[in-house]
Amino acid sequence: MATGNYGTIRPADVSVDDVEILYSYTPSRELVSSVDLLNLDPSEVLIPTNSPNDVNEILGGLYTLKLPTAVFGSKGFYSIIIRPKQIRTTIQDCGVLIDNQDVKGLAFDINQIPTELQSRFENGNLVGYRIEYLKENTGTGQNKIQNLFRIITSNNRALPITQNQGNDNASQAYTFNDNSTTVFCTLTPSSAPSVKPNAVPFIGNPQQGVIITNTFFNPIMLEIEMVEYDDETLAYALYSNQSKSLEDGIYTIYNFGNQIYKQYNLYEVKDQFTGKPLYEVREQKFTIDPTKDFDDVTDF
Repeated sequence: MATGNYGTIRPADVSVDDVEILYSYTPSRELVSSVDLLNLDPSEVLIPTNSPNDVNEILGGLYTLKLPTAVFGSKGFYSIIIRPKQIRTTIQDCGVLIDNQDVKGLAFDINQIPTELQSRFENGNLVGYRIEYLKENTGTGQNKIQNLFRIITSNNRALPITQNQGNDNASQAYTFNDNSTTVFCTLTPSSAPSVKPNAVPFIGNPQQGVIITNTFFNPIMLEIEMVEYDDETLAYALYSNQSKSLEDGIYTIYNFGNQIYKQYNLYEVKDQFTGKPLYEVREQKFTIDPTKDFDDVTDF
């Protein structure tokens, strides 16, 4: 029996700036075609929830998803992917620390990072981020190397030292310097196992493209079906007040607030020679007759 082990699961206090939202649309499940993913601005669709104890304290893990009708106004199926924000950049160099030749890492140029994301590369801010690798020859096939990733264990601004310290695997050595525009990141796993000291794990090559992603939460996908009628509007036809004008045959359905929801013309189709009734027709009326207001109809 193990003793002294403690653990907890807590909702992540994710910032909207750490989220990416993609969506796709198809009008029918029967339509099979290539999926085109489009971007949504998370600040426009995610509304953070504040703690009941303090309006200035975010309630971790809970957001309201707002779906603007300008984007989600068509009837059909929407697939929404909510995932951690990705930072795409290029490895500037693979090197070691000059004071510790066994510590290998990757160097990135902060100036190649979009301005709004450069704060992530300040000392210690990338700890726990995941690095995925793009193929160096991207002429054919899948560009990303699948199921290969490393985790950043530390990051600090560092200055490259031009001299090579005798390590054949390093083109540069680095020393920490907070005034540098280069960031040196250590990864795990990056050292060889004791049973195979020559089997050094792959951590990347200079000028290789990478995807750096935060690990604050797991990506999720939501499927949302936009329909013309929901449960409440269907209930209008079954349970709400209704009226039928015997003079002009206008059949009116009201919502639960007694406002006109739908109107129909009721009439018979007769045989043109004998006058015998053939059909009873209910035809939707697209021009609403406001004189059939429920209060006017029942006010006698």
